[in-house]
Amino acid sequence: MKWVCRNTHPLCLEYIMPSQLLPIESHPLEPFLPTNARLLMLGSFPPQKKRWSMDFFYPNLQNDMWRIFGLIYFNDKDHFLFPHKKAFNKDYLVEFLTRKGIALYDTATSVRRLQDNASDKFLEVIEPTDIRLLLKQLPECRAIVTTGQKATDIIRSQIEVNEPKVGESCPFEFEDRELRLYRMPSSSRAYPLALEKKSSFYRLMLSELGLL
Repeated sequence: MKWVCRNTHPLCLEYIMPSQLLPIESHPLEPFLPTNARLLMLGSFPPQKKRWSMDFFYPNLQNDMWRIFGLIYFNDKDHFLFPHKKAFNKDYLVEFLTRKGIALYDTATSVRRLQDNASDKFLEVIEPTDIRLLLKQLPECRAIVTTGQKATDIIRSQIEVNEPKVGESCPFEFEDRELRLYRMPSSSRAYPLALEKKSSFYRLMLSELGLL
């Protein structure tokens, strides 16, 4: 077994394994695909389970996706949180997203996590998701939205579409449908934009798709 030093200093005692020796993680969730979905939201891959507050997408309390939706639809960033604010309400989210027609999954079905965090920068994609297969199961879908570069790159490797700027969209064709690829600001708090400003981008997208 070969180990690689993380630091070039001769007295360094901190070592890491080469990436091929790290475990491969399979996606822990099934795609959430309401048959009436007009929008498919695709991230990269879920965070480690130790950071989950529920068994659903965007489970980390430090991720603001459901706060963005709370602001847009209910003018309350905490709307989808339980009263104690220590977990998102999965059952309520499932009902809400099904009623609105919003599908969820990720662009990778298996990865290696190169560092102990959820950053896309340290995800090695082993098996990308078949994006076309997802769209075949969503006959009413008219748009895909991503919030990060890795997810955008994987989609563009499978579907011919220009890369939109953050906050914008580009059209593409899939079978007999005309769809759009939206690129939204990341809901991670590491992304340097105020929650209200992020929400304004998502609100415009949802309005254009008739989901408000």
